Amino acid sequence: MYESFYGLSSKPFLLSPDPNFYFGSKQHSRARAYLEYGISCNEGFVIVTGEIGAGKTTIVRSLFEQLDRAKVVAAQLVSTQLDADDMLRAVATAFGLNVRTADKASLLSSLEAFLCQVAVDRKRALLVVDEAQNLTPRAVEELRMLSNFQLGEQALLQSFLIGQPELRTMLQSAHMEQLRQRVIASFHLGPLDKAETAAYIEHRLNHVGWKGDPQFDAACFELIHTLTDGIPRRINTLCNRLLLAGFLGERHLLGVADVQAIAGEIRDEMGPNTTLSNAPPVTDAVDAGPATKGGTAPVRLDSAAVRTQLKRIEERLDRLDKSVATAVELLGKLQPADQASSPDTAEGR
Repeated sequence: MYESFYGLSSKPFLLSPDPNFYFGSKQHSRARAYLEYGISCNEGFVIVTGEIGAGKTTIVRSLFEQLDRAKVVAAQLVSTQLDADDMLRAVATAFGLNVRTADKASLLSSLEAFLCQVAVDRKRALLVVDEAQNLTPRAVEELRMLSNFQLGEQALLQSFLIGQPELRTMLQSAHMEQLRQRVIASFHLGPLDKAETAAYIEHRLNHVGWKGDPQFDAACFELIHTLTDGIPRRINTLCNRLLLAGFLGERHLLGVADVQAIAGEIRDEMGPNTTLSNAPPVTDAVDAGPATKGGTAPVRLDSAAVRTQLKRIEERLDRLDKSVATAVELLGKLQPADQASSPDTAEGR
């Protein structure tokens, strides 16, 4: 819609993770370095946590694209609200094994045989578990037990656990001591700072052929950082709607007032009884600047409320992503038996 108006090749601020838009901030570069270090160690667990929308999945997908598939057999789990036996079945399925009707003993045997064959083929097996904060203690224990598989001195499976801050809390509990002893690296992904927020916005615009249209007032970037706390997906939400509004208003110069207007729309979405005019004053409210020529008083927004609403939007998107992933997984399980992959052709994806 607004892409042709601004001469862009595609939308720069889509909410779904896209490794093509990977932005190497200080935090993101360090998180990726931890994952790369983990791959070089080829054993144990690597933990990466961060707020919803911080860019964890984008980092993982960017890393996946760089993996040498001739050396690494990688699988990813995105549906983690599973109990222990279902977790084992999900891991086996993610690696391409046909184990829909196998009991637990057969599951473990099939997984061990598969992982041994991967090692014999001079490859390494990597499992990435996204949304790992949803794992039950029993499911975590099953993952830990899988890390015990060895061929001689070589560990057969390495796991990356990616999740929200609740994952760190869960791993600090007393019953997670054995798993903590297997963790070789851990990193918490923080937000972008003010300078990185501006660079991130320009990075995504440049990726789709931005030639300076629309032009942004310099003060916009600081305001966007304030309203989003430097969380990439929140920035995407705000900027996508900002460009849409610019297109609808046929504006090629976007300023603080435009950002304020979009933030106000998000603020209003919190409920029909909540308006900017009756919002309680807060200490971190953002001033839109001097009065307009028509004498309108400056608009003051409850930036904390805007950030809360952005987070709610992110949570709804996350639930939608998980629902789609679960539906795809269920469709795969419902395939007729004669369409299922045979064990001798199963390979890591």
